[in-house]
Amino acid sequence: MTETITSRQNRRIQAIRELSRDAELRRKAGLFICDGEKLLSEALRSGAAVESVFWKETRVEGFPEFEYEALLSEALFDYASPLKNSPGPLFTVRMPQPREEAGSLPPEHVLVLEGVQDPGNVGTILRTADAFGIGCVVLLEGCADVYAPKTVRSTMGAIFRQDIRELPLEDLPAFCRDRGLKLYAAALSDRAADVRTVPLRNTAVCVGSEGRGLSRELLNLCNGEVIIPMRGPAESLNAAVAAAVLMWEMTRE
Repeated sequence: MTETITSRQNRRIQAIRELSRDAELRRKAGLFICDGEKLLSEALRSGAAVESVFWKETRVEGFPEFEYEALLSEALFDYASPLKNSPGPLFTVRMPQPREEAGSLPPEHVLVLEGVQDPGNVGTILRTADAFGIGCVVLLEGCADVYAPKTVRSTMGAIFRQDIRELPLEDLPAFCRDRGLKLYAAALSDRAADVRTVPLRNTAVCVGSEGRGLSRELLNLCNGEVIIPMRGPAESLNAAVAAAVLMWEMTRE
């Protein structure tokens, strides 16, 4: 049965608004918010645990029944939604557990992000990692919240498929060592080798923000540095573009 909600003070409406704003609350609840029919279809196709669905004015046909569903007026939906001009529905999904299990083969390719603060960049990187079959994406401190609504929308469904870890910097060496991975930094330095000349199987490659690059602490942990050769006068690449080039090089072998 689908409930009809008419009040902004409804506890479920308030919970949606709080989840959309508060990263700590999202992790405490183990839930994040998504929007749109395409993402809902991707969630179902990927086997994600959809908890509740909020439809905008009418229920869309072709979807199975969910544990909880509600109809909202256009005005109430727009009040509840963290994203402007969302066609709906809004829905909550349970955060997945890390997919690597004891006895499974470790990933051959890992991408590490540090200080990538733009949600669109982080979402695009996850989408690209999913397309290239990157085993795992690790997010260190200073990155945009992977479960924020804008990040989730930018992943175009990859959020439900890509293995994602959030680690403190001090745990990264053990993470790589336990999986037999060498750690490389993408850096603009005289020490960096042309990425096309470095074997990147069984590696974790680190990408920083366009403005700041990687921290000195992370650079000191790396086994080596790589650089993407550029012919034009541009000083650097957008983080998502650089990550895409690196992931292509990592997997083309």
